[in-house]
Amino acid sequence: MDKQKEFIALDVSHPIWSHFFTIAPLVIIGTKESEGYDMAPKHLAMPIGFDNYFGFVCTPRHSTYQNVLQTKEFSVSFPLPNQVLLASISASPRAEGISKSDQIVDALPTIKANTIDALLVADSYLYLECELFKIIDGFEENSIITGKIRAASVHPDYLKVSEKDEQEQLGEHPLLVYIADGRFAEISETFNFPFPKDFMR
Repeated sequence: MDKQKEFIALDVSHPIWSHFFTIAPLVIIGTKESEGYDMAPKHLAMPIGFDNYFGFVCTPRHSTYQNVLQTKEFSVSFPLPNQVLLASISASPRAEGISKSDQIVDALPTIKANTIDALLVADSYLYLECELFKIIDGFEENSIITGKIRAASVHPDYLKVSEKDEQEQLGEHPLLVYIADGRFAEISETFNFPFPKDFMR
């Protein structure tokens, strides 16, 4: 029996992503905005290759895109599972005529980045400070914003070291993941990936 016949065909004339579950990191992008700052959660975000580049999806309609275009830099905070409400607050819509810094960002626990003029979410486990590399427009209304990592710092509990058992480390210090659309999870149980013998990336 053809197993694929059991599958449900999706209509690709419309976006397909809300019809099934996918997982992604959840990060908060920080930018300088006028006299204040902006913080915005993103889940379409990832390293760009194996070198020190990071990127995320945004739209020119959002302040984050316009801020990066103007300042040529952005920060990335990787929040802990117990900080998911902070990510939610940073997604709050702003009222017209009032800066997001005055409305929302001032309510978040933040620290200043070291090498760029942007904020980071306090007590996150990983921080990236990026200078704009390039913006790729044209994915319908969306764009990919990429940056070269200028500075990075990680909490000691999340630093990978050969002396630590990785499963034990993640069991004690879990990761936050976003399950599109609209759910999240705490990852604390992991397994070694069964790479083929002599595998090289």
